[in-house]
Amino acid sequence: MIFSIDQILDPDELADIKQILEHAEFVDGKLTAGWHAKLVKNNQQLKAGTTQKVLKAKIRTALLKNALFQSAIRPKSIHSILFSQYNLGMSYDTHVDNALMESPGGLSRSDISLTIFLNSPQDYDGGELVIEGVQSEESFKLEAGSAIVYPSTTLHRVNPVTKGSRLVVVGWVQSTIRSASDREILFDLETARRAIFAKSGKTPEFDLVSKSIANLLRKWAEV
Repeated sequence: MIFSIDQILDPDELADIKQILEHAEFVDGKLTAGWHAKLVKNNQQLKAGTTQKVLKAKIRTALLKNALFQSAIRPKSIHSILFSQYNLGMSYDTHVDNALMESPGGLSRSDISLTIFLNSPQDYDGGELVIEGVQSEESFKLEAGSAIVYPSTTLHRVNPVTKGSRLVVVGWVQSTIRSASDREILFDLETARRAIFAKSGKTPEFDLVSKSIANLLRKWAEV
C-alpha cells in the first residue's frame, strides 16, 4: 500500500528543522549505503552527531502522533532516519532497501519506507521519487512537510536534480504486522469502524468490527 500524508510536519516543526539544517554539516551519502547501492547512490546526508539525534527525535515524535500513520503502519520501531540532500546533478538510481538495518536495539526489519519532503517542489527541478510496479511506475514530488509511505520491498529511485536542491528525510519502519496485505485489511477495518462510529456511535456493527480487529491483531501481531 502506497499513500501520502499531508503536513505530517506542521509549519512550525518544518521551519524549526530547516533552520537547524541550514547550519549543519552534510557528508557523502555512500557512507550509509550497502555495497551495491554505493554504485548508484549520489547524494549527501546529515553527519552523525548531536544535531542528527535531535532531529531524529523530532521526526519520530511527528510520526508517532499522526493517526493515519499509526493506523496504517502499526509501527513497532521507527529506525535508520536519515536527512538527505540532493544538489544539482545528484540522484539515487534504482535499488531496493536493505531488509535488515542496524538500530539502537539491534537489527530491525524494514517493512515500510518513508520519505518526508522538507522543501517545496518549486525549489528544484527533477528529484522525483519513482516507485516501480510490475507494469508501471508512480512518481512523487510532494509539498514541504508531506510524506510518502511505501513498501520497502519495492524497487525505487530518485531522479536526477536538474535545478536547485532537494531536501528530504527518509526512514524505515518495522511493523507489528509483517504482511503488507494484513496491514491493509486492518487499515480498511479501522477506517470502516471509525466511519460507523462517526455516523451512528457505538452500535452492534461497531462492536463486531472492533472484535474482528482485536482478534486479527492477536493472530498476526509480532510484539
